[in-house]
Amino acid sequence: MEDSKIINLFWARNQEAISYLSKKYGKYCNAIAFSILHNMQDSQECVNDAYLNTWNSIPPQEPKCLKAYLGKLTRNTSLNYLKNKQTQKRGKGQIDLILSELEECIASKNDVESIVEEHELVRSIQLFLDGLSLDKRNIFISRYWFAMSNKEVAKKYQLSENQISTILFRIRNDLKTFLTKEDFMV
Repeated sequence: MEDSKIINLFWARNQEAISYLSKKYGKYCNAIAFSILHNMQDSQECVNDAYLNTWNSIPPQEPKCLKAYLGKLTRNTSLNYLKNKQTQKRGKGQIDLILSELEECIASKNDVESIVEEHELVRSIQLFLDGLSLDKRNIFISRYWFAMSNKEVAKKYQLSENQISTILFRIRNDLKTFLTKEDFMV
């Protein structure tokens, strides 16, 4: 079923919307959740919570890309679940490591100004990613969106872990330079 029809079912408050959503994007959502949690049962729970969050947010939201919208909800639900569990074993320490790797690229402020700048930062990062080769973009996204370990990324792209570490290091440095030129505090 087309995304627009699924969204219309949500707007009509038809419960079949969840079934169609699950059939179309269930594997995608489970892959996102599992890459963060490394536990099938917890992943399924987070995916179900993401479906509920989708139900509760459409309407009023009307996502332009349902797959990306659901992926973001699944990812955020999984990260929140992991944070609430407060355990390093389930995430294999990857979430804290990923965030610390990106800290040097993106300054963190806890004020109103940071909320206003968030949209501009997202736009700039998207622009930066658009300028990368497809391989580098996929490696970056695998690491920082899907929370895969360097070992998992290396296996996926048939490269050594050292090559992946080097590629990611260079991309982070390029991102830092790019954001500095875009007038973001780094």
